[in-house]
Amino acid sequence: MKKLLFSLAVLTLTACGTKTGTTLENTEVDSTLYVSNPVWNEDFPDPTIWTGNDGKFYATATGLRTLLTSTDLAHWTKMDYAPITEETRQLLKSYNPNIWAPDVAIINGQRLMYVTLHKTKEDSRIVVLKETEKPGLFEFANLITWSCDTGIEDTIDPEPVIAEDGTVWLFFGSVGGIHRVELEKDGLSVKKDAEYIHVAGKTVKEDPSRKLVYEGSYLYKHDGYWYLFVSGGFYNSHDYHMLVGRSETLDGEFLDKDGNKMTDGYATTILSTTEDAFFFGPGHNGEIFEDAEGKTYILYHCHSKALKPTSERSDYNPRPMLLQEILWDEKTGWPYFQDNTTAEKVLPPTF
Repeated sequence: MKKLLFSLAVLTLTACGTKTGTTLENTEVDSTLYVSNPVWNEDFPDPTIWTGNDGKFYATATGLRTLLTSTDLAHWTKMDYAPITEETRQLLKSYNPNIWAPDVAIINGQRLMYVTLHKTKEDSRIVVLKETEKPGLFEFANLITWSCDTGIEDTIDPEPVIAEDGTVWLFFGSVGGIHRVELEKDGLSVKKDAEYIHVAGKTVKEDPSRKLVYEGSYLYKHDGYWYLFVSGGFYNSHDYHMLVGRSETLDGEFLDKDGNKMTDGYATTILSTTEDAFFFGPGHNGEIFEDAEGKTYILYHCHSKALKPTSERSDYNPRPMLLQEILWDEKTGWPYFQDNTTAEKVLPPTF
């Protein structure tokens, strides 16, 4: 069996980008164990991934037309049914035509899917669906929030998360700023008299360049901090990239690595690419999973030069799904990626 001989470095990044840590020379790793990115080489933007009652992983993406399943996050197969019923699809489209950026979570014992319904940035909604008895199949439950009611432009990219005290929060937003609002304990509606609170990013009116405009919220707890992963830049270009900030509590102030407030448009870039990169514009990550060895892995979408725009959408770059290990600075706790770039190959998680 072929072997790959390489230097395995346990690296940490300092603020100026230098690397420190221990290097283990001549560590043998079976090269056949690696898988190539993308782990799903079809258009699969804004992925969400969850563990089903059967222990398998499931995934879907913007459009809610494809349902995938896997046992290791690295090898995926397509199910023979979509993740929503046809009745639910028609109902959602009757609200707004575009079904975007789903996110799945278990709240109050029920597996729920939060979905964006988008028409314009002034007319965008987030609804919640409930899983049926069929694994990975969801049906409509309730309308959560609507931009016409709140005035928050681009009410998109929902991210539900439960705090240590049991409070259920919904993070969401894009060109109108990322916000959070408290939900009822069952996650099916906004709590009565709850306040919408600005969490991160400038509005597009404040920053037309979108360099300080963030979207695609994802929250992950690590060593006493909640890390808020976001994406910045324009989604369909090479300058789309992944950033992060952190707070000790979900309802606290999120700061970048230098202590600046995310509400002021600051965040720490952890994954970006150049225009000539084969994989470019990484962002809108899905969930983060910890494997049996304590390693953490993230799935996200990224443009690939192997996938070309179709004649129907010549202005649109397809976005397949990539898998990559997140590394954590042992001194500061901050996440980073090896070489700050997308991985062409990855050693799959162990479950």
